[in-house]
Parts: sequence; C-alpha cells; structure tokens
Amino acid sequence: MRRPLAVLGLLVMLLAACRSSGRAGPAPEPEPLRPAWQPVSLPMPSGLSGRLALRDVASCAGRWFVVGAVVDAAGVTHPAAWSSADAATWTPLRPVPRSPYGVENVLTAAGCRDGRLGAVGGKSGGVHGNPRISTWRQVADGSLVEVPAEFEVFGGADAVNVGRIAGGPRGWLLSGNRATGAAAWVSPDGSEFRLVSAVPGLAADATGRPWVADGAATASGWLMVGSVLASGRTGSRAVVWTSADGSAWRRAVLPGGGADEDLQRVVRAGDRMVAVGRRGEGLGAWRGEGDAWRPGGGLGGAGTDRPGRVWGLAARGDGVWAVVAGSAERAGWFSADGVRWSPVALPVAVPAGSDRTVAVTAAGEGALLLVDDGGGSRVWAARGPWGPA
Repeated sequence: MRRPLAVLGLLVMLLAACRSSGRAGPAPEPEPLRPAWQPVSLPMPSGLSGRLALRDVASCAGRWFVVGAVVDAAGVTHPAAWSSADAATWTPLRPVPRSPYGVENVLTAAGCRDGRLGAVGGKSGGVHGNPRISTWRQVADGSLVEVPAEFEVFGGADAVNVGRIAGGPRGWLLSGNRATGAAAWVSPDGSEFRLVSAVPGLAADATGRPWVADGAATASGWLMVGSVLASGRTGSRAVVWTSADGSAWRRAVLPGGGADEDLQRVVRAGDRMVAVGRRGEGLGAWRGEGDAWRPGGGLGGAGTDRPGRVWGLAARGDGVWAVVAGSAERAGWFSADGVRWSPVALPVAVPAGSDRTVAVTAAGEGALLLVDDGGGSRVWAARGPWGPA
C-alpha cells in the first residue's frame, strides 16, 4: 500500500506545481450593469401627424432635449424638438423656420448651453441636391428659431459635412470638414456662425489629411477630435485640436501603438476629457488632462460587424458611457475613470449601418438613449448609479 500512496502523493504535488507555475487564465469579463431602462413617449407636435424620425439628444442645466423631424404621410419632413425637466415628461418645442428649406429641415445634431438648445438641421435641395444647412437656437420664449446663413458658410465648392454641435462658456462650436481639411464654425450666442477653415492646424498639409469627428467645450476654450491620414501611408492616427478662441487651432497627433487609430467621440468628464475611437481591430479610450493625453482602457468585445464604430459618448456624475454597434448586452460600456470599462445592458440591440441613428446623453444619475433602426425611432431613460456594487 505504501507505493501506491507515494505515487498518488507525487501526482498531487506535480499537479499543484503545474498550477502554481502555469500562466493564469484570462480574467472573467464582468457581468453587465443593468440600469432600469424605461421607454419614453414623445407627444406629437401640434398640427402634425406621421412618424417620428429622431436624430439626437442633449442635456445641460437640468434640461433634456430630443431633436429630429416628423415625416408626414406624403413623405414631407417637418423640424421637431422636445424638452423635458426630468427625462420622463416631454413638451414639444415650437419651431420657427425662417427659410424655405427650414420648413422641411431634419434636425440632425443637438447641443446645450445654459439650459437652452442649439441644433443643426438640413434639407437636400438646389440644382445638385446638396444638403442646405441651417442652425437653430432656442430663444427666451422657449421656441426654436432657425438661423439662416449665407450659402457659402456651410455649403459652396469646399463643402463636405457639418457634424456635431457643442455649447460652452464661450458660446457654440460646430465641428466638421471642408475640401481644405478640418473645419470649425464658432458663435458667441448662436445668432450667426463664422467658418474657420484652411488655416494652420486645420488645413491638410504635408503631414497628412485631417478629419474632424466631434467637438466639446473645455475649461480653457474648445477641443475637437478626429484623425489624420498621414502622407505616404495607409493608416490613420488619432488627433486632438485645441483652441482658446475658435480661430487659431493647434493640432496634436497622439502617441499610438502602430495600429490604425482615430477618435470619434469626446466628452468633458469633470476635470478631464475622455475620447473613444478605433484602436486597431477594436475600440479604446484616451484620457486628456490639460495638454497631456494618454491611452485609457479598451472596450473589450465591443461591436459586431464593424467594431470601429462609436455611436455615442456621454458623461454622467459617476463616469462616462459609450454606445457602439452590438447586441443589447454588449453595445453599452461604462467607465468611472476611462481605464476600466464594464458592459452596460441596453434595452435593445444597437444596429449597424449608415442608415441608422443612435444617440446618447447623460446628466447626474440620468441617461437617455435614442435608437432609430431605419423603421422607427425609440427613446429610453434610466436613473440611478451605474458603478459596480
């Protein structure tokens, strides 16, 4: 009996040694956070009927906003926007168009400043069918008034796109692109925007061709994020632009790991900026404090057919959350610091495709999610802390 027992003891010792010297397996992925999502019902604006085509959401200073359009039975679009004090009960805003194209605008981007809405709208028209862009601003009586602009401000031979709108202490910023490179439109009060393009930092040059994807207000001015396609290479690099006044811009290429990288969304979270974008075959975050930027964590397992697409990014009181294309269990991601990310279960899968729209915003312990899958628009709200227990 002694020999079998000795052999058995030796096997136990060897197995224990193998376990202690072997490489540990991958850490299990955390269980998704599960906010209590509730569907949001938006009342039809007075005098209109049809289906809602929702495009963006925004929040600040205790106000929540949703923008888009109403599409009537004949397929004609009408600009539409809603406001709420609690993200549960909503009131339509009265649009006041000031141009023939404004009457049929679809509001595609929303920003917020001092509890008032700013928006970008457009309607294709003219000889070439190009989008005719207008901006909209909420005035003292609560209505949303179109601000027509000269055609060359947003259009013209150099037009490419007008993207997102951001509000801040210095006014309003529109971020986008022109044939000359990156572009910004700035305004102190939203009553008139000034185009800034073809200037050092924004213009395409010998170092590469830039592309702006998003913008935000900072403590010292404005910031935009995107990428640059360097001359003589096929990959892109993540880029940050900063400006104190919206006129002079400084471009900084962020240190990368050699893989294709870009920044697609940025948000101010307390004293730091957090940006999310493509990092090689997946998605990752970057954190900025002052002029110093460094890589944050990766959004593990994010995405489906195109893991490089970020639909939205918003700051809550307890961190930031991002939404990408993916299943209901893997399309949302939350981080308290931009380094460690946890999945957030959403009420619906997030579709991929250029004919889809997804938007997010947040404030305090509240969050708002908008999804338009091409067949209809839906909005959900959630309240409560998201940090892991």
